[in-house]
Amino acid sequence: MSDILKHIEEKKKESKRLIGLEYEQLQNFLQNAERLHQEKPELLESKKVRIIASGGVRKQKLSIKEEIILTLVYLRHLTTFQLLGIQFGVSESTANYTFNYWLPILR
Repeated sequence: MSDILKHIEEKKKESKRLIGLEYEQLQNFLQNAERLHQEKPELLESKKVRIIASGGVRKQKLSIKEEIILTLVYLRHLTTFQLLGIQFGVSESTANYTFNYWLPILR
């Protein structure tokens, strides 16, 4: 769990300052985003013509909640992806990819 997510879980009133949402709003937001995230692969998979069997996916470094928090932190503070990567323990390119994956879903 990232330090920011841990901090929000411990001090729920700080979530507004860190990501721009009250803690209760964040919980609802996370539930809806996770639901949309799970619907997206099903939709993409139904449109694919697969030659090679599915699988072989590398284990993710961040949980879904952490990825969403990373995106919200970027939107709130407009920091660099390098700093986001350091904060969440991932590379700059992973932070960039994560943000660009979640932005259309969260819209």
